[in-house]
Amino acid sequence: MRTAEWNNSSSVLERAGLILGAFRMEDQQLGVSELARRTGLPKSTVSRLSAELLRLQFLERHGPGFRLGLTLFELGQMVVTPKELRRRALGVMVDLRNATGQTVHLTVLDAADVVYIEILRGRGTPALPSRVGGRVPAHATAVGKAMLAFCPTPVLDRVLAYGLPQVTRSTITDEQVLRAELIEISARGLAFEENESAPGSACVASPVLDSGGALVAALSASGSAGLLDTERVAPAVRTAALALGRQLPRNSALTSD
Repeated sequence: MRTAEWNNSSSVLERAGLILGAFRMEDQQLGVSELARRTGLPKSTVSRLSAELLRLQFLERHGPGFRLGLTLFELGQMVVTPKELRRRALGVMVDLRNATGQTVHLTVLDAADVVYIEILRGRGTPALPSRVGGRVPAHATAVGKAMLAFCPTPVLDRVLAYGLPQVTRSTITDEQVLRAELIEISARGLAFEENESAPGSACVASPVLDSGGALVAALSASGSAGLLDTERVAPAVRTAALALGRQLPRNSALTSD
């Protein structure tokens, strides 16, 4: 394939990815105009690529617009690493939820974001904005800070190079302040957050390291700010993270330098 043709193919893939990535959990369907607005692509481009994605069943018709198609679901079920991590973590997560009564999260680090792999909601706990497959800037969450404190230095440097956007009024946006907190987290093995990722939320998290000591994920217990006693639940979170890590063989890490 000639270079020009290859570049053109890459551009098509990138634009298709923008269209698929424009969908949010709350969207019932999106029309061409809204997809064009969210992606910044011309309507003609969105219309053409949407027709092709529809043919391949990456999209499906829903009312006057589109929604994500069955093919994406099928492919998602074959993503091995998060699926295997979730399988190994579920028992530990159930025990942690039972011990704390709080909502339990399992997350991994992807670029500058945390991605939620599994969530077990606590009974009577407040509704939190987190969702499986959702993303939040790592520096704004306890799970993210727990992972940043234990990730390889080049990975941390790349995350910081993205900048520290303000998610709420309490989000840490100063690099030196964040670095100082990460040093404390690395010494304690626990990260705390209150109102940093969402108003009214509180969280305590701990990194999950495989048997070789490499970062794989983070576990947390989350609840209402002012009601969740993070110091009380912290030992249970740390114990759960250590227990999960002991189940993971060397080189389980999803983060590389």
